Amino acid sequence: FIRRAKPSRPPRMTNTEIAAINALQASDAFSTARTLSEALPYIQRYDNKTIVIKYGGHAMENEELALMFAKDVVLLKLLGINPVVVHGGGPQIGRMLDKLGIVSTFEDGLRVTDAASMEIVEMVLAGGINKSIVRAINAAGGKAVGLSGSDANLITAVKATRTKKDPDSNIERVVDLGFVGEPDKVDPSVLTALAAQRDEDFIPVVAPVGVGADGKSFNINADTAAGAVAAALGAKRVLFLTDVTGVLDKSGNLIKQLTVAEARGLIADGTAKGGMIPKLETAMQAVEKGVEAAVILDGRKPHALLMELFTEHGAGTLVR
Repeated sequence: FIRRAKPSRPPRMTNTEIAAINALQASDAFSTARTLSEALPYIQRYDNKTIVIKYGGHAMENEELALMFAKDVVLLKLLGINPVVVHGGGPQIGRMLDKLGIVSTFEDGLRVTDAASMEIVEMVLAGGINKSIVRAINAAGGKAVGLSGSDANLITAVKATRTKKDPDSNIERVVDLGFVGEPDKVDPSVLTALAAQRDEDFIPVVAPVGVGADGKSFNINADTAAGAVAAALGAKRVLFLTDVTGVLDKSGNLIKQLTVAEARGLIADGTAKGGMIPKLETAMQAVEKGVEAAVILDGRKPHALLMELFTEHGAGTLVR
């Protein structure tokens, strides 16, 4: 006969250990309650206000961060805020173009978009990416509605123009970016109509594809599109989720707040450089056109939206 060993029982907890666990649980519950209480003034500040969120970069491609983002957007809606999401998709477009053997080039950070590339851009932005964000928000309990700038003439675009100076001859030449556009007019009626359906709690998710006067589609930079939409809506905030912590000073420290004049100064003296320049310029334009403040923050940070809106110190650089 084989003697079977009796299953070992976990040691019984002492009354002291039970009391310690109960105290810890009570402490966690109190901490949660205190956090909610401290957020009350900020919840009141944004009640029934519009927040435009530019969503892209690493946060969009990281599955865990994408899930957190979807939940945070649903929470904003449940708190009485009207979030509008405008998303990018540069890396996804690049991968699809590579897969199809379509070569694309860049000029000053903008993808030169010919007719063949534009078909792929629209398919990826208004199709796969847009619907994946919609599905994620819906799975988190929201009611997301996918749109592009072409829907209801939300974003009417004009062809973007750029000039580039030849370093040898110092002569400027016009750069043809193809079907790259810039917002000419934003008609937010479709967004305000969705927001007016208070019983439905719709959350618009907008792909930055605009339509020209001739009916042709244009690829619009997502930051630029978000700023233009925020200005047209008179948004309380426009939040640019990026892959950097915000605007840094010359010592590499985060600058918490800037006026438009101070932001211009950072560009002029070279403190802000590279990809931060167009983000700052878009933030300044949005503020000058009526948005109360624009924020550049790190979308890689979990719950960056909530930290920015509902805590005293925020999570990025605020331009007002």
